[in-house]
Amino acid sequence: MKTHSHNLSRTEFIQYSLTGAASLFLPVLSFAQAQQQDKPAPLKSELVKEFVGVCHGNIVRAKEMLENEPLLLHASWDWGGGDFESGIEAAGHVGNKEIATYLLSKGARYNVYLACMLGHTDTVKQILTFNSGLLNSKGPHGFTMLHHAQKGGDTSKDVVSYLQSLGATETRIDFYKKA
Repeated sequence: MKTHSHNLSRTEFIQYSLTGAASLFLPVLSFAQAQQQDKPAPLKSELVKEFVGVCHGNIVRAKEMLENEPLLLHASWDWGGGDFESGIEAAGHVGNKEIATYLLSKGARYNVYLACMLGHTDTVKQILTFNSGLLNSKGPHGFTMLHHAQKGGDTSKDVVSYLQSLGATETRIDFYKKA
């Protein structure tokens, strides 16, 4: 049996290597492109900004906008420097239970700040038992859990008392200050 030994030239080696390497990445690129094609275009930034703005206090407009564009439910606006805020977070930090409850009924993301504002004491206790370092964490615009609980009014008095028993005193922390 005759064997052939073939020495590749440097150019052939580079060509084969590049072809082989490229074939490794084609499936990844094809998958990424397919994923991107399945998604709708990004929401217009002006629309997101308006929605977040009205979720602070205009239930009629919030409902109208969400009905016309359901994808606004999870959209966030960056007020600058990474200070992102969604509609549910807007309603939460001003204590607007009507809008918060409406958005939750549509599937908005629930978080610890909303739990504080809505007076969900057991949820807040569970979260802070799991991670006590969250006590003075920064929500939208640097508003803390204590701020949200105070905005909840009478239904959140127990949450306020609980947070204060843990040492919470700050209602707002400079959002841009490094931790």
